[in-house]
Amino acid sequence: MSVEESGHSNPISTGKSQPSIATNKLRPSAPISAANPPMFPRSVRRAGYWLAWTGYTILFVYVISVYVAPWLLISIAQPRKSTSRFPPQSPQGLASVTEGRPDHGAKVPVEIHIMSKCPDARDCLQDLVLPAMQQVVDLVDFKLSFIGRATQHDDGVECMHGPSECLGNIIELCAAELYPDPKIYLGFAMCLSLKYQEIAERHLVEGCANEHGLDFARLNHCTSRDDGYGLSLLRNSTDRSSQLGVKKSCTIRLDNQVRCVLDGGVWKDCDGGHEVEDLVRDVRRLSGGQPSAYPSS
Repeated sequence: MSVEESGHSNPISTGKSQPSIATNKLRPSAPISAANPPMFPRSVRRAGYWLAWTGYTILFVYVISVYVAPWLLISIAQPRKSTSRFPPQSPQGLASVTEGRPDHGAKVPVEIHIMSKCPDARDCLQDLVLPAMQQVVDLVDFKLSFIGRATQHDDGVECMHGPSECLGNIIELCAAELYPDPKIYLGFAMCLSLKYQEIAERHLVEGCANEHGLDFARLNHCTSRDDGYGLSLLRNSTDRSSQLGVKKSCTIRLDNQVRCVLDGGVWKDCDGGHEVEDLVRDVRRLSGGQPSAYPSS
């Protein structure tokens, strides 16, 4: 198609030569000189600008990487002077500084001593321990211990309510061992205690395990291991209660001191009260570093 056929007029002449399509080269209309520099198409000029910018960028990166970056790394690696008022402490020095000062981040020890087939254990868990722990569990280092009597002739344990109670104790200790979160194993122990007469029967244990997210097969394995692992858990637990002089189910110890005892349906030795809010208050006070107000056991 010619220019005339396309409807366009001839292009306006600038007096400068145009690129040759055949050779793709420029044909200047006059000799190149300082007074008459070559004129390049816009695309060529842009390419030149791009190449120049790329070259400067590469040069800049090279200078930074060779001269500046090593200096920065050396500066970062050099130890900075302490801005603390006190000189750096050795681990022994830190221990001496903090000795005798309450640790506000430490959890408050709470321990209950029970017998799994004891109605007082059920009432103690249901009326005081669980409701209180629901409010302060994150502040507490909780421990579940059991009461029994060691038999010296066979390294066994004798339980007040018979062998099924010993087995129930072992099941609850295995739950605490396999699932250390008190929110899990305390709920499981409470579930068993609600039907304490049936503790150690499979249907009850399996039902409570399913209800509280415990693996029944793992519990069963823990209690029946050939190496006597479950029995050793019970022996260690009852030995601890004996060494602490605890004989009543249920005994609650707070901050390593007797806080309250439920014996025969009667609350005893509860100087700070035996309501849920009383125990919650005491845990919160102790977690703030205040000393306990109760006599030692």
